Amino acid sequence: MEKLLIYVSKKSSRIRYTFKLVFSDILLMDYELTSDLDAFLSADRPKMQYSQKPFSDDIFFQSNGLLLEKGIDTIELEPLEYDGINVFFPVNEQLSALPFDVFSAIFYLVTRYEEYLPFVRDIHGRFTAENSVSHKLGFLQKPVVNIWALKIRNILLKKYPGLNYSERNYKYRPTYDIDSAWAYAQKGLVRSIGGYFLALKRMDWHDIKERTAVLLKQKKDPFDTFDLQLQYQKKYDLKPVYFFLYAHYSRFDKNINTRNRRFKMLIKKIVDYSKIGIHPSYYSLEKPELVTQELEGLEKIVNKEINRSRQHFLRLVLPETYRTLLDNDITDDYTMGYAALPGFRAGICTTYNFYDLDIERETPLRIHPFAVMDGTLRDYMNLTPADALIVIRNLIKEVKAVNGTFISLWHNESLSDQLRWKGWRKLYEDMLQMATEPKTNS
Repeated sequence: MEKLLIYVSKKSSRIRYTFKLVFSDILLMDYELTSDLDAFLSADRPKMQYSQKPFSDDIFFQSNGLLLEKGIDTIELEPLEYDGINVFFPVNEQLSALPFDVFSAIFYLVTRYEEYLPFVRDIHGRFTAENSVSHKLGFLQKPVVNIWALKIRNILLKKYPGLNYSERNYKYRPTYDIDSAWAYAQKGLVRSIGGYFLALKRMDWHDIKERTAVLLKQKKDPFDTFDLQLQYQKKYDLKPVYFFLYAHYSRFDKNINTRNRRFKMLIKKIVDYSKIGIHPSYYSLEKPELVTQELEGLEKIVNKEINRSRQHFLRLVLPETYRTLLDNDITDDYTMGYAALPGFRAGICTTYNFYDLDIERETPLRIHPFAVMDGTLRDYMNLTPADALIVIRNLIKEVKAVNGTFISLWHNESLSDQLRWKGWRKLYEDMLQMATEPKTNS
């Protein structure tokens, strides 16, 4: 059957981007945009209209005009409930195939439109989950963009059952942030003495005993869980991505010295069996030149180009952060997620291209949104491993239902199974089992 013909009043940059995202990236469906009304009306093929009013009795999705605009304005969102989910940008439900402008809603979420508007930052300068429309309207834990895209497909298939499309397959991608490769080892004399001093001040005898045992090589460093990760990789056939903090020591950047030989050997070992990326340091947000320096240093160790990135502390400010990455030839970023709550920051569980609202242009930077982070569950939400597993199970279920990609963010230290991370190693393996189980149709 011929490809879907879509009438739009104008092929704006926003419309081109949004329809490519929905039909090419998510639905894997061929389509053609036209603003020639006569050609549309005379065409004898599967077709739909996206405009402010219908011109025929073909499938019609009403536009609220957002995708024809330029620039960023404060928008008062009017929520309404549709199919058990709060939606926004209501339109005439007597005319439109859906009671809201689904394409504008998708554009608003994936471009992070609200993050270009003034907002109250947290202590790390971040846009918070609590500020988001997704949280306020109660769908942060649902990949609504994918859900809505499938609704569009179902509406089209009802009228055109022979419409060509490919079925997307569910995928799982584990990722690790290596903020501190070792807890005690390879820290150097000054930092080790400082560690003893702080532990004495706190009267933390466990820390003193543990540090001493590790430094005397009587015990393995608790953060050294890399062999375990490799076992998981082989057991569950995983393709992880590692993000290395490769920066000078600072208040928030506490990995191993970049000149440390053992640290370099660890990086070289991991790059032999996994993809790696840069973990730009905390202050690289204010000093973008640090990204260039850190990237060059890491590339020198592995002797190859590195084109993946995730911001340390998830410090992401749009569009500046992504422009910095583009300037450094980064092609894939994994920062899109929240520190304080799990879920879908951009409402989507499929990789997609960053659209820079300031210049109204789609960029080649590919965004890989993650759904859950260990520190979110343990430190921000104070969940037990058992309660955390319930949250994770629901997220995986949501992603599988739309054949999306489930991305998890973990740290080497949370697999130590010690102190505050007691019981979390089992939780991680439970997550791996659930995430790698084949999707069922039940």
